[in-house]
Amino acid sequence: MPEKMSFASVILEQGVPFVAHLMSEGGYIDGEWIKGQEALSELTGIILPLSNDDLKYSENGTYTVKEKKLLTVDQIPEGTKVEYNNQKYTVQAFKDYSEYTDVNIYLMRWREK
Repeated sequence: MPEKMSFASVILEQGVPFVAHLMSEGGYIDGEWIKGQEALSELTGIILPLSNDDLKYSENGTYTVKEKKLLTVDQIPEGTKVEYNNQKYTVQAFKDYSEYTDVNIYLMRWREK
């Protein structure tokens, strides 16, 4: 198997900041379950429009031109809310290339609220 392609330095140098609403894990405190808390985290990534192939061959339903592709070195759980360029998105897993590269690739679905 070939070596992984390393693009992390490109992401960190050329990426743009975005805000992710990450949830901390819940836990038991004195025998009582405490729900995780939402924390804002500024991350870096490259955000691209979907290609014609992405729009045409969607597995998870129909995409619109408002959806974006996110390339980042960070791991972001599905369902995480993201803010970028005054727009709001929800992160969904897009394609798993972890065998080939050190970059995580996600689909960000546009949301109104």
